[in-house]
Amino acid sequence: MAKTIEFIFDFASPNAYMTYKALAGVCERTGATVNYNPCLLGGIFKLTGNQAPFISFAEVRGKNEYNRLESERFLKKHQLNAFKMNPNFPMNTVSLMRGLIVAEEMDRKVEYIDTVLTAMWENEENMGDADVAARALTAAGFDGAAIVEKTQDPAIKQKLMDNTSAAVERGVFGIPTFFVGDEMFFGKERIGQVEEELMASA
Repeated sequence: MAKTIEFIFDFASPNAYMTYKALAGVCERTGATVNYNPCLLGGIFKLTGNQAPFISFAEVRGKNEYNRLESERFLKKHQLNAFKMNPNFPMNTVSLMRGLIVAEEMDRKVEYIDTVLTAMWENEENMGDADVAARALTAAGFDGAAIVEKTQDPAIKQKLMDNTSAAVERGVFGIPTFFVGDEMFFGKERIGQVEEELMASA
């Protein structure tokens, strides 16, 4: 039986970049494929009462510093040497996530994800700016202007909202979240558990 990792996905989090890259090794070892489910992290936070860690732990002495240390360890372990913390963080990714749904309809989802993640988390581009995003997409072989225009389609907007609401109904409260069958895993630190679940269900 085919093994699939469902990745509740938004470009907004640097952890999404890290796990996207790390999952390549998991798929190679297990034969699994990844289904990227476009959702809006801000919408998930609003529906669940959650906040970004750098906000929710701002008053907890040492917590955010430790989170940064964990990220550095993760980057080193997975040899993600191209990663750069974007000085424009946090960025509004609503248009980018709608664009991912457009790319999905074009059967170019993974190519789109690669392009946006590289621009955001390696090249430090302000992808929350529609003009910057359009240029980056065009440079990668997309019609960037057409994708940006298509993000205003009411059906595309509704699809992203529906995806987000459905994810919350399944128990999602943040990103990155993964499902292997009905089993849910949250956070980049759970990559190993995702792999174990895939192997157990083989």
